[in-house]
Amino acid sequence: MKVSLNKSAYYTGYLLLVILWGTTAASKLGNLNEFKTELAKQVFPAPFSAFLLIAVPGSEVVAAALLAFNKTRLYGLIASLLLITAFTVYIALILAGYFSKVPCSCGGVLKTLGWRTHLIFNLVFTAITITTLIIHLKREACDKE
Repeated sequence: MKVSLNKSAYYTGYLLLVILWGTTAASKLGNLNEFKTELAKQVFPAPFSAFLLIAVPGSEVVAAALLAFNKTRLYGLIASLLLITAFTVYIALILAGYFSKVPCSCGGVLKTLGWRTHLIFNLVFTAITITTLIIHLKREACDKE
């Protein structure tokens, strides 16, 4: 039963991450002008916002693609952990009042969430990512024995 539960949690975890990164990237790329406008409202300098316009959805696409294949899944999980951690830290800094202005909420699928709800959402996905990564590493260790 334990193996089956781990297997289910593993597949559910990486599939949820594929869906998360795929839909958020598609939302940004599908309406690049809206994403550009949202980035302009953030606290970043214009050149960095221009970089993020390409880097964020590009990283999300890469993470989803890496997660989709057994041979690259570990890299996809690591990319997912880096992405979700960066987004979560940014939201935590917003809520802590670190920035002089509170930027508009994220665009795309999550734009209806307030910052606190978005933080909770990200923390849940951080836990999903870490759990899936741990299961993946345990599976790799068992395969080597």
